[in-house]
Amino acid sequence: MAEHIKVLLSEKEVDERIQEIGRQISEDYEGKKVHLVCVLKGGSFFMCELAKRITVPVSLDFMSVSSYGSETKSSGVVRIVKDLDEPLKGKDVIVVEDIVDSGRTLSYLLDMLKDRGPESLRLCTLLDKPERRVVDVHVDYTGFQIPDEFVVGYGLDYDQKYRNLPYIGVVEFD
Repeated sequence: MAEHIKVLLSEKEVDERIQEIGRQISEDYEGKKVHLVCVLKGGSFFMCELAKRITVPVSLDFMSVSSYGSETKSSGVVRIVKDLDEPLKGKDVIVVEDIVDSGRTLSYLLDMLKDRGPESLRLCTLLDKPERRVVDVHVDYTGFQIPDEFVVGYGLDYDQKYRNLPYIGVVEFD
């Protein structure tokens, strides 16, 4: 089965929206330091671009959580592949995700991180698919709400392909 990619959000649209989110976070955390937690691998492209646009002091950490494998739908089984390197106690934390889909993975992850004692915990996602939500997850900063289509680019992949696309595209299968 071959696939083709149709542009959903252009590189310019994505860049402009990340600038806006960076400004909002900078205003919300004025006078504070923000600790960004990237959910690998997909969130890395978004977090790097976002961090460059935040004007308050920023620290970064990374974790890897998996619920997809090589499928296009979440399996519902959450595995922590890589945990954080630093404690969260007393920090203003923003979890940075590429996409919020069913909410299962993020609900699990946010509950786990709350138990680590951050001063505050918020969620920032580049893409949100509210139609797919099966677990209620509050998103504090959203780049774009998108329809229920399988998307790639800007860190999102299909079976480890297409992460490097500078735009968000929809995978169409032949």
